[in-house]
Amino acid sequence: MNIREIDHITLTVADVARSERFYHEVFDMPILTDAPYPGVRAGKQRIYFTTKETQPAIAPAQPTSGSIALSLVAKNPMDEIVNHLKSYFVEIIDEPKQRQGTHGKVQSLLIKDPDGNVVEVANY
Repeated sequence: MNIREIDHITLTVADVARSERFYHEVFDMPILTDAPYPGVRAGKQRIYFTTKETQPAIAPAQPTSGSIALSLVAKNPMDEIVNHLKSYFVEIIDEPKQRQGTHGKVQSLLIKDPDGNVVEVANY
């Protein structure tokens, strides 16, 4: 088997509309209109949102909001990312620094989404 990429992830959230609005507004991710679940497009991938009560028939054993950490890669320079997040009053919980990414060293910072998921915003 040769896995090429991740197609989508599904986040369990407390409020689907709030999460959809956050990822759309803060990260400029288009809202999906042709999907089986509410969500946004993240580059070539999708992020779907579901609540603990609206899980699909085959779901994780313990669906819980605020239980993941994910990393998003941005094309913008880090100073623009910081200014953008501040303009949306998003708290930066770990300031920009060098970390190890999938493709090598990245400059990244950490924030939390409305459910408390840790979101790393990085650029190569």
